[in-house]
Amino acid sequence: MKTISTILVPYDYSPSAERALGYAVEFVASEEIKINLIYVSEKANKDKMRVTYDNLCEKYEGKLKVPMMWSLGWDGSVTDIIIEARQDKKADLIIMGTSGTAGGKEITQTSKLVKNANCPVLVIPEDSTTMKLKNISLVLGKNEIDRPNSLNTLLSISQRFDAKVHVLTVQNTPGTFGYSKSDQSNENMLMYHLENFYSEHTFIENPDIIEGIFSYANNHDIDMIVILRRNHAKNATPSEGLLTEELVLRTKIPVLTIE
Repeated sequence: MKTISTILVPYDYSPSAERALGYAVEFVASEEIKINLIYVSEKANKDKMRVTYDNLCEKYEGKLKVPMMWSLGWDGSVTDIIIEARQDKKADLIIMGTSGTAGGKEITQTSKLVKNANCPVLVIPEDSTTMKLKNISLVLGKNEIDRPNSLNTLLSISQRFDAKVHVLTVQNTPGTFGYSKSDQSNENMLMYHLENFYSEHTFIENPDIIEGIFSYANNHDIDMIVILRRNHAKNATPSEGLLTEELVLRTKIPVLTIE
């Protein structure tokens, strides 16, 4: 199982970035996990960022076992710079803040990132509360998972926080579900790869899949929603990530997207 040793946090002084960094610090706690800040701007002010970095180090002094590092990026799109920084720093996870659809925006830098990143991205809403990870909801479709290794990050997080994984499938058309060959295969795979952290697989019917996910999360005290960003399914065409993008734009709780 691949453990999380390095986290990349895009930072731009915004409230959502501040919240993401705060969450990352709580997520790391006293573990030997590195946090790398990447500041992306066409008009990067190195002196300002250095002062900010020093202040952040002072603010979180005593909470991190490994000192934070920082770098600047300005050549290319925000998404490309973050993805390149992730590869350069060999980060296992990106933690990025979001203000959702504030300002009427249909697409944000965060929603662009989750669509294009080739690593797990943990999206933290600006108005989310203090980090708590006891109940995680993994959202699955009706197809059979064909890349079980995609669950490794989820298992790593579950182990660190002793969190239960509640698997959810939302059916948006009438029908019988939960008894197919694919369902049984997924069940066996989840029990094996998520070990004793796997709780149960719930099937619900709702014509609005997004609403169904949020309703379930609210009613079951879910602290994080996890979604396979692409459709890791046998004999199925990969999705374009539209469901993931909408989740990221509308969520009020952290969403982990897994490639």
